[in-house]
Amino acid sequence: MSSSVASTQQVPWWKEPTKDQWIAWWAAWLGWTLDAFDFTIFLLIMVPIAQEFNVPLTAVTAVFTVTLWLRLVGATASGWLADRVGRKIPLMISILWYSICNFIAGFSPNFVFLFFFRALLGIGMGAEWPAGASLAMESWPVRSRGFMSGVLQGSWGLGFVLSAGIYGLLYGYIGWRGMLWIGILPALAVVWVRKYVKEPAVWLENRKKQRESKREVRAPLFVIFRRQFLGNTLTACWWMASCMVTYYSIWALFATHLQKDLGLGPLMVGAPLALANLVGFLAMGFWGWVGDVLGRRWSMIIPAFIGLFITPTYLLTADPSWIILGFIVQSVFAGAMYSQMPSYLTERFPTEVRATASAFCYHQAAIFGGAVAPVLTYFAVDYNLGFAIPMLIGTTFGLVSVVIALLVSPETKGHVFQSDLVVT
Repeated sequence: MSSSVASTQQVPWWKEPTKDQWIAWWAAWLGWTLDAFDFTIFLLIMVPIAQEFNVPLTAVTAVFTVTLWLRLVGATASGWLADRVGRKIPLMISILWYSICNFIAGFSPNFVFLFFFRALLGIGMGAEWPAGASLAMESWPVRSRGFMSGVLQGSWGLGFVLSAGIYGLLYGYIGWRGMLWIGILPALAVVWVRKYVKEPAVWLENRKKQRESKREVRAPLFVIFRRQFLGNTLTACWWMASCMVTYYSIWALFATHLQKDLGLGPLMVGAPLALANLVGFLAMGFWGWVGDVLGRRWSMIIPAFIGLFITPTYLLTADPSWIILGFIVQSVFAGAMYSQMPSYLTERFPTEVRATASAFCYHQAAIFGGAVAPVLTYFAVDYNLGFAIPMLIGTTFGLVSVVIALLVSPETKGHVFQSDLVVT
């Protein structure tokens, strides 16, 4: 055994995974990145949508909120399906779902129509993460799982870069409807996923054991609330809810802050968002590497703690240069503390319920994250505070909660996925 470990350590980490393991990871990466692209487009066009349909900006942020809330529906269904029939099928369904909904929303004749289809997009959006995360992490070698978790989760930023880049360059020509129509393109990825992706070996073996021993887990969502898993489930939910509040306090209204408070145009809004997301992607790779060295928890606690001190530097100034610079620096710390979400969530639960548990813990947090935009917008607009102060309060509260939740949670660095049956 020791000679096997030693020989593995001598192989460069990127040569350790097999071709099938790389393909599984790339499939999850593609689904997540394109998911981000379709979702974050909306963050950039809330103001023109409010103007075209003559509705309050608060009403438009409610679209964003309901989209996030419906993620829980899609995630729970996808997690159950992934634990029952495999990770691949729900991944394909999710990509098709959110692509088609985004495309149809571009034809909206009125605000109600737009609201309906963007809300439905949330179901497909929620369905992608649990299937993709389980597929990627179960397939990947333990030695570099934290790093590749960071690259995977950080690729949400690449999707944001893509949407911000298209907004900055093309919005003047295609408008907000064209931005939504472009969202049909991710559907093409389904053909590749169907042809090349294979199910993780650990899931296949576990599923076989469930059938042979007649111990099939038919309602995994209820299992994670048994005494055996309850403490782990609740702390995971707390950590994820805190992360969602932080993320949307930082990112959801920053474009609106630049547009409404500073009066900046599309290029000056899109460019810093694109740069910050690109920097955040690189930072998540770094914090993912830290996760393989120091452990999952500390690779998130450290950037969260540093982010507390960066937050006021760009939200308590009216200088656009300092605001944009501070926001980009924040993307290295509080904007990149999410690197271990795929690895840490999947490592905390057994194979029988892994996708469902990850789905629920991750996406119940969307209920809290979804409330951030309308609540902060309410105080910004109705109390004439501007967006900076509400964003400051939301970010600070979220970061403090993240640190506490992680301090009371278990460490999972080095966890080896097992096909053995654990649910009793």
